[in-house]
Amino acid sequence: MFKRPGAIISLTLLLLALLVPLFHLGDPVALGDLEERLLPPSGDHLMGTDIHGRDVLLRLVYGSRVSLLVGWVSVMVAVGIGTAVGLLAGLGPRRLDRGLMLVTDLFLAFPRLFLVLLLVSLAKPSLSLVMFVIGLTGWMPVARLVRAEALSLRERDFIHAARGLGLSSWRVATRHILPNLLPTIIVTAALRVGGAILTEAFLSFLGLGVQEPGISWGGMIQQGRNHLVDGWWLATFPGLAIALTVIGYNLLADDIRNALDPTRPQGGSDHD
Repeated sequence: MFKRPGAIISLTLLLLALLVPLFHLGDPVALGDLEERLLPPSGDHLMGTDIHGRDVLLRLVYGSRVSLLVGWVSVMVAVGIGTAVGLLAGLGPRRLDRGLMLVTDLFLAFPRLFLVLLLVSLAKPSLSLVMFVIGLTGWMPVARLVRAEALSLRERDFIHAARGLGLSSWRVATRHILPNLLPTIIVTAALRVGGAILTEAFLSFLGLGVQEPGISWGGMIQQGRNHLVDGWWLATFPGLAIALTVIGYNLLADDIRNALDPTRPQGGSDHD
């Protein structure tokens, strides 16, 4: 699996985020000298400097830590809530199923972006708030997917056999249903990381995400929007980083799906 481009891109981004700060290459938030402001890409600064004389490449690497943290934590929140709701709906009594799906449909009726902006605007912007809000507004599709899989699995012969042995519903769910759902849950999580990173970048671009002196790719793009002519690199390189990360995690999801599903051809992936 690690020979696939998705895994290579994702692992490289993770290693850069974790290892580069250990070398103490500089302070990404320290202001530079006047003569170092808005320098174009060169040998000294491979991606140029920003309006405060700070190295764009260094800030890009540190910004990846925020983007990856927001992506994975928010997805874990969404997948955790969605899996719990989906299991309860798929394995519980019919009334519970209808009630949970009604709540799920009500949340789906509102555009997610509207919910995110509404919740974020109610409190002071912060990294923890962004992660919580993105996760809290992203569990509904996961719940519907897990419910559909659980409804299918509970009719299988091995589930009827487990219940015939007198196993409790909790034991059946945790020992037999959930392990068979893990491939679907893992692929879903990998697919949603890219979307969470895009949402965080959008919020930071609007000034509702990570605040200075914190570093965010969306914040870097927001800073560079006023210098598209004399400082094109300010918005270009963070934008490319976001695009590469999203593509990498989408490819990673395909890699994981092919690896966990032996019925799929190993030479490629489908795009249904």
